[in-house]
Amino acid sequence: MSYVQIGGLQVDSILKDFVESELLPQLQLRPESFWSEAEALFEQFTSRNSELLAHRSSLQDQIDAWHREHPGKPEQSEYQSFLSLIGYLAEPATDFMIDTSHVDQEISLQAGPQLVVPVKNARFALNAANARWGSLYDALYGTDAIDEVDGAERGSVYNPKRGDKVIAYAREVLDQACPLSSASHADASAYFIEQSELKVRISENITTLRDHSQFRGYKGSTEAPERILLCNNKLHLEIQIDSSSKIGRQDSAGIKDVVLEAAVTTIQDCEDSVAAVDAEDKVEVYRNWLGLITGELEETFKKDGVQVTRCLNPDRSYQAPDGSSFELPGRSLLLIRNVGHLMRNPSILDKHGIEIYEGLLDAVITGAIGALDVLGKSTVKNSRSGSIYIVKPKMHGPEEVRFSCEVFAAVERLLGLEPGRMKLGIMDEERRTTLSLKACIKEAQNRVVFINTGFLDRTGDEIHTSMEAGPMVPKADMKACGWISAYERHNVQAGLACGLQGRGQIGKGMWAMPDLMAAMLDQKNAQPEAGANTAWVPSPTAAVLHALHYHRVDVDDVQTKLKDRRAPALSDILAVPLLSNPESLTSEQIQRELDNNVQSILGYVVRWIDQGIGCSKVPDINNVGLMEDRATLRISSQHIANWLRHGICSDIQVKKTLLRMAAVVDEQNRHDPLYENMAQDPDNSIAFQAACDLALKGREQPNGYTEPVLHQARRAKKAQNRQP
Repeated sequence: MSYVQIGGLQVDSILKDFVESELLPQLQLRPESFWSEAEALFEQFTSRNSELLAHRSSLQDQIDAWHREHPGKPEQSEYQSFLSLIGYLAEPATDFMIDTSHVDQEISLQAGPQLVVPVKNARFALNAANARWGSLYDALYGTDAIDEVDGAERGSVYNPKRGDKVIAYAREVLDQACPLSSASHADASAYFIEQSELKVRISENITTLRDHSQFRGYKGSTEAPERILLCNNKLHLEIQIDSSSKIGRQDSAGIKDVVLEAAVTTIQDCEDSVAAVDAEDKVEVYRNWLGLITGELEETFKKDGVQVTRCLNPDRSYQAPDGSSFELPGRSLLLIRNVGHLMRNPSILDKHGIEIYEGLLDAVITGAIGALDVLGKSTVKNSRSGSIYIVKPKMHGPEEVRFSCEVFAAVERLLGLEPGRMKLGIMDEERRTTLSLKACIKEAQNRVVFINTGFLDRTGDEIHTSMEAGPMVPKADMKACGWISAYERHNVQAGLACGLQGRGQIGKGMWAMPDLMAAMLDQKNAQPEAGANTAWVPSPTAAVLHALHYHRVDVDDVQTKLKDRRAPALSDILAVPLLSNPESLTSEQIQRELDNNVQSILGYVVRWIDQGIGCSKVPDINNVGLMEDRATLRISSQHIANWLRHGICSDIQVKKTLLRMAAVVDEQNRHDPLYENMAQDPDNSIAFQAACDLALKGREQPNGYTEPVLHQARRAKKAQNRQP
């Protein structure tokens, strides 16, 4: 690293060059004033950031001591009194309604899927930004959403039998979402527009939509439109017609595809799915975010032997039923997820030579990039309401939410933005935030646009917070524990009580099995039915399929019905998921649990450390590919730490499991030319040693987070790679 002295700061030259050559000229800001004000901001908030982290540690120390004195399941009245006494439970917030302004309809009004993607990967970031619209035919044909029985197998060439199943499924979707007044879309032989109304020919008869208002527009002529735009539950569907195309010429109505509005919003992630440990990495992240906002990001790659250049999709143009022209956004509304409050980053050193907090750096740089959109200095438009949407993870309680809001206000002053333009997404993924969610929302009532539940991090914090209480249930049993359902219901009820309906997003977590789309179609419907107007998906294809759930469920109607539902009791949320009878576990059950956790840790960590890949599809013990990021790693490492603490397993057993499973993970990655084996020389594998530290030293990690171990190991690996 090469630093340049700027005022009292030492700025890595890579970051300095990016900021001064690529960012500030577009904002028309002078480097001298920018760095001076950034230094003042870092100085203003650094000590408070440190104090918040120290308070976290103090609370955890007191909780650990209490559990050692009161082992086992806590008696709730005594437990809650203790948590209130130490300030872990915040004072309940008085009733209020959020009043966030300048919120885009994709967040306030449209219910739909939300993609989360590592912004460090330009190709993935572009795919996600373009996933606002997606082919239903492709999503069905290429996944297990359509079965492969009766000759409908997937293969390298088009299978007409499978295609027929896809077309039949898509017609059922049209019948459910936009039914005709008589007959089925499957019986249509032509679509046309007459007197501003959509008409459909069925044999010798003509029918129309049951609800005429669902017809929103078209492209082409009224007699033979190329595209028909429909709308259901505020989500659009597009029937594409081309009787000369391969698919269309075999279709009675010439339909070649049904395209759905899918990933209405996308979170471009700087955090859990990204490996960014220094200025080189951070600039890669920031440069891609800049390219997305300015519209200039492109990525060239080979696909099926053909060179492809991907860029951002344009907006989509239509004729309204009355013949006037209009456009719809061609891209997802983009949010950016910053890192949390914990980590420091060597991109900038303060006047004492200490790394600054990475969360402060993210707020300044991603905020400055977002300001280009707000100030009209980009070639494409992200927020049509003039806002910058920043999701802030891993906040513990209302004080940390207030801190984030004050940081955002300072960044707005630095950039000359109107107050309140930087909006806040609150991730309800830490136990203390769950217990005081209403108070957290109140701290951000002028900025909040988003709350969500994140089962993975929330489970990791549940284990770490109650580490001393006793051994936890096996990882796979966690979802059946009462605290999980109480937590999920509480999030929705708190959001509705604070007025998020029609003003913001109430979200739910990720589908982690990207290859199992049939199962997702069966199960993920439960999230909109529970009152969530968005939920996370791992791919553009999954976004298209998850969009079907929002056509089936009117989330606004669900939320209205849920408003008066009784919120879960605090005791339900605070029910610690302890094993009722640890002695009943067999040695085989214990070893299987260790194998599963260790494989998850090794499979993720080896790519993070050796290749800088922050999000991976890692095969589990049954070779089912699971999307792994730092949240899943947190659970696995904390679970092992908990069982070690309470003698369910031993250090020796964990070490032997790590060595044995390293060979399994090596074998699973044998086709990756960049992969470095661990089992051959584990003592000299930085990745393997990092995995050991995560498993064996999990209790020592602040709040059970994995970043300190990962960052140190990744920097060591990068330094090793630079050696001649």
